[in-house]
Amino acid sequence: LSLWHLFGGLKLRNMTNFAAYMINNRHVLDTIKFRVSLMIVMAGLILNACKQEERPVGVLPPAEFSKLMVEFYLAESRMTAQGMVRDTALKYFFPFEEKILKSYGVPDSTLRATYHYYMEHTEEFEKIYDSVIDTLSLREQMERTKAKVN
Repeated sequence: LSLWHLFGGLKLRNMTNFAAYMINNRHVLDTIKFRVSLMIVMAGLILNACKQEERPVGVLPPAEFSKLMVEFYLAESRMTAQGMVRDTALKYFFPFEEKILKSYGVPDSTLRATYHYYMEHTEEFEKIYDSVIDTLSLREQMERTKAKVN
């Protein structure tokens, strides 16, 4: 933006005319303040949008969260394969979930914080689930290959 645009195309010859014009036309000064404020706000928004958000402390990295999710799905599938009713399966699953968390050294609060974080960051969560699906598919293929060989 040039001064020409800020002052609406007004031609000022010297500072005396400028000062007199500004005193007599307060709305011009208000318009200038508004435009400058708007430019500052827009610059701040642009800079903020470019800033990379870091994962908060207490949230598992994607690779570790993916490993936990794979373990949980495998545990759930074992219980489903035994033909347990859902209520009974849940009764046995929660202690097993605690055992998995303990083996990874992850507190329950960290798991909850991690889950909530990735629910708000859906693109990252989608990548984690893609990794989980790929891992489970690979394991299934390996099990089928073992079964064919035996």
